[in-house]
Amino acid sequence: MITASTRIRATDVPPIPAARAWAARYDGRAGPALDLTQAVPGYPPPPALLAKLAEAAGNADCAGYGPIAGDGLLREALAAEMSAFYGAPIREEAVAITAGCNLAFAMVMQVLAAEGEAVLLPTPWYFNHHMAMTMQGLRAVPVETRPEDGFVPDPARIEALLVEHRARAVVLVTPNNPTGAIYPAEVIEAVARACRRHGAALVLDETYRDFLPAGRPHALFGDPDWGDVLVQLYSFSKAFCVPGHRVGAVTAGPAVMHELAKALDTYQICPPRPVQAALAWAIPSLRDWRAGNRALMEGRAEAFRGFVAQSEGWRLDAIGTYFAFLRLPDAAPDALRAAEILAAEQGLMTLPGPFFGPGQSRHLRLAFANADEEVLALLPARLAAFR
Repeated sequence: MITASTRIRATDVPPIPAARAWAARYDGRAGPALDLTQAVPGYPPPPALLAKLAEAAGNADCAGYGPIAGDGLLREALAAEMSAFYGAPIREEAVAITAGCNLAFAMVMQVLAAEGEAVLLPTPWYFNHHMAMTMQGLRAVPVETRPEDGFVPDPARIEALLVEHRARAVVLVTPNNPTGAIYPAEVIEAVARACRRHGAALVLDETYRDFLPAGRPHALFGDPDWGDVLVQLYSFSKAFCVPGHRVGAVTAGPAVMHELAKALDTYQICPPRPVQAALAWAIPSLRDWRAGNRALMEGRAEAFRGFVAQSEGWRLDAIGTYFAFLRLPDAAPDALRAAEILAAEQGLMTLPGPFFGPGQSRHLRLAFANADEEVLALLPARLAAFR
């Protein structure tokens, strides 16, 4: 019998299929099933982008290998957009395109830390980050965040843990998955300064930056030496509604990029070619469409707030971009059991807090991006299961 490695056996089971399995028992008594487990856009790419994707897929040039760090046109387009967004010059050479942001994170962890070394990971954490670290034998050190602080980490606490554990890196996800919290610029910048003082990297996952309110999220790229500390991650999946095409990006300084090339060549050889060609066109051409999507998500978040306010006993501890982190009523069972009941008896699929690390047994994550207001209006009746 084949025996799996100790690392992979220690890795958590994929949470979304596990949660959806509860819904397999749902008999339809409460109405149509509502799947709020996965962060997926609730609308397709615009027709013009679909046409570009089809055109590129039929182009023989896109059938061959490309540069391991991604095609130049897309790297150039992303670097130009980031320069405008962050108000600081970012060169094409600082950008690498990856086969999805999850792979970007896994490869960056390969570069930054070795087996047994510590990486600070605020809780609640994004489960795939923790899974990738477990597979690599890294030591994830939880950094507790609290509802009363808006689930924003404390830079002083992070600095103390950096020293205590001699951590190689700190991972921040903002806007956050799973809470939706947006970290203030002063918090992000304080953590970057702490990392610089202690020789650690700040891995900043900004997958959802396209859904931020107006204004720059931080000024880190304005520091000429940003590459000595910062490694930034990005995903095209949400902003351009192409999650199935698997394309993300890493932005880093020369030292990290030099070593990252080894992981890029080993794990992906090159990112998918057709979607790169389409996105190089889309970045400058779809700015207005993307702004409309940001407004749409803001409207869905506001509608979600209203429907939760109608739900006795439930408390919305955080909400933003794609996610809501919902506290269970006092009389409800713990989050794992509550999520199972909601899925199996009410047809409402959510992810329980323990999937996102320790100390989350009274919360559920709901990903509302794929649900319009008509669907969200069904929430109060389903949440009433624990009234």
